[in-house]
Order: sequence, then structure tokens, then C-alpha cells
Amino acid sequence: MKTNKNHLVELSLLGTIHAPTLLAPYVITHDGIPKVMPSLGGIVYNFAIGDNCMDLAGDHIEPGVSLFADNTRESQALNTLSCVGNQARVVSGDAKDAVGFVTGKHGGIEHVLCYFPKEDLEKMIPGDKILIKSKGQGLALTDHPDIHVQNLDPELLEKMNIKEEDGKLKVGVKAFIPAHLMGAGQGSSSGYSGDYDIMTGDAQALSEHGLHELCFGDLVLLQDCDNTFGRQYLKGAATIGIIIHSNCVLSGHGPGVTTLLTSKKGLLEGFFDENANLKGLMGVE
Repeated sequence: MKTNKNHLVELSLLGTIHAPTLLAPYVITHDGIPKVMPSLGGIVYNFAIGDNCMDLAGDHIEPGVSLFADNTRESQALNTLSCVGNQARVVSGDAKDAVGFVTGKHGGIEHVLCYFPKEDLEKMIPGDKILIKSKGQGLALTDHPDIHVQNLDPELLEKMNIKEEDGKLKVGVKAFIPAHLMGAGQGSSSGYSGDYDIMTGDAQALSEHGLHELCFGDLVLLQDCDNTFGRQYLKGAATIGIIIHSNCVLSGHGPGVTTLLTSKKGLLEGFFDENANLKGLMGVE
């Protein structure tokens, strides 16, 4: 694929590891049951990209490291300009100089999520600083102007299983998500930050579409979903995204999806690829 990658700006972004937070002391499940469980932020030691994201005893669990910025404008830049696959390097604390990469962006809490090897996670604490080499926003497909690239490092794009056929792009994915299952985050004004959730309150729908086996880092195709200038239903549109946080117990929520490619005009298609996960694409164990 031809792109404008040589024209992209590589820019420093600084994030701080955010201590764990709770939406409330109790969360009420979609079945009306109050529960106390881990939720947003922190350093997650025992779940990472490639692991199943559906059966955790938690809500909105963010694998690896969760970053934020206190300053509103810096937070907006951190969450908007970080791209999946960007290098992330620890610049303070006992894990200084450890290198990982961005795995997704979580809206609402405005976190940027990063993978690091487990031995490096063990050395980190909330408050440590991580420098992201931002590169990717502004990436364009020269021969496919009606397919928009969002939140995607150009080097990761080149590693994805993509075929060019009859003016379309066909992308290897792990699952196909119908538009009626997309929930929290729908209607947001931009697909260039944050995420939106696959609703998982209907067990029959999960089974029908094979979603019980979704993993952190899976590439998925969102059917009839347009993210070009905001998140909306649009018949014939398609979006490729990546699973970034865990299943949720709240109504209208579920695994979060950060968008990577989107088209209003039916120019994106998917095919099943059991290896369509960020773990393999980035070559980590």
C-alpha cells in the first residue's frame, strides 16, 4: 500500500501511570446485582494482550499500564495523538529505559494503554513517567482516499494482514461485530481518541457471533459502523478496530474498541484470521 508516512510528524508525549480508580464503591450489573471489583487504571500484572478479555472478575480492566495527564490540554493531546503501536519508554523510576508500546486508548477516563514485559511491570509504580513517540495521526492511504486511517502507527499498518482487491481493502480480523451490539461511546464526535464498547448483556448474541473468546489486542470488524467524523450507524460502512479493555458488567458496556481504519463507502471488508492480534503483530511473547 502506498501511504504518506514520510510526511508524518513524530512527536513526544508524556504520560503518568495512573493509580487505580473506581467508578463507585459498588457497580450494578446489567442483571441488577451490586458488586465490588477492580476497574480502571493502575498496573495490571496478570492480563495482557493475547489473553481472553471476557471472563475477568473486573470491570473495564485495562491490561498493562494506564497513562494519563493532569493538564486538560496535555491530556487531550496524549489521548488523541498516541497511536496503537507507538513506542513507549519509561523515563523515571526503577523501570527507567524499559520499552513497550501503545495498545489502545480509553475514552471517558482518557487513558492511554501500554504493553510492557512483565519483568518491567514489576518495577513500576503509579506516578512513573512514560514517553510516547507519537506518530500516525494524519496517515493516509494514497490509493484509497475514501478509507480513513485513525490511531495507527504506520509500521503496524504494514504488519497487518491486508489484501488490496478491486479497489477495496480486505483485513484479517478475529471477529465480526454487528452494529446493533455497539454501545457506550456511540455518537462521540471523533474516532481519533478513546474507544467505544461492544455491548455484552445478551448472552445469545455473544454466542451467535462467537464473542466469548475475544482477547485483548484482537482486530475486529464493526459492521455498518462509520467513524470518519464521529461514531455513528451507517448502512454499508465498516470500521476495523482493536480490543483495548475487558468486558464490563454495566448495561450498555463491554470490551472497548479503538478504531484503526474506517470507510463510509463499503471499501473495507474483513476475513477471518486467527492470528489477527496485536501480540503477534508486534512480535512479543
